[in-house]
Amino acid sequence: MRWWIMLLLSLFTVAAAAEVRDPYVHFFQPKLGDLHGDLETARREGKLGVLLMFEMDDCPFCHRMKTQVLNRAEVQDYFRRHFLIYNIDTKGDIPITDFQGNETTEKAFALAQRARATPVFIFYDLEGKPLTRYTGATQTAEEFLLLGRYVVEGAYKTMPFNLYKRQAGR
Repeated sequence: MRWWIMLLLSLFTVAAAAEVRDPYVHFFQPKLGDLHGDLETARREGKLGVLLMFEMDDCPFCHRMKTQVLNRAEVQDYFRRHFLIYNIDTKGDIPITDFQGNETTEKAFALAQRARATPVFIFYDLEGKPLTRYTGATQTAEEFLLLGRYVVEGAYKTMPFNLYKRQAGR
């Protein structure tokens, strides 16, 4: 019985040791509203592309992603290494410039990208073309990291994410 208590304590210790940081500081980049210009920045910085999280203020799944997944240091570091990352408010009236250089609003851009449910994560290449999308919240930070590897490794070109996940043993 004692080993069981030790195992539980060690699991809580590992979970408590996971570093958490503010996702608005360490996951999302400050938004200037020029996605077209961000493509040049991504190229210059050697990124694979741009990741957009389409969200709404009152979305409980968006909130869970920000407080349980996107706040994890290992998630932030991995995604920031490979992508420029911005959040887009699907109800926002803030003016932005889309990937083709057209003036629009966050709300209109989200609609044009078919981001109707939230959250929606869309990965774009360095030309502003969508690579793949994931709708909804992942169950864990590890699953979100797996989604990142799915894109970084190019597996999205040959199989759906659920198959990639199964092959990875998740």
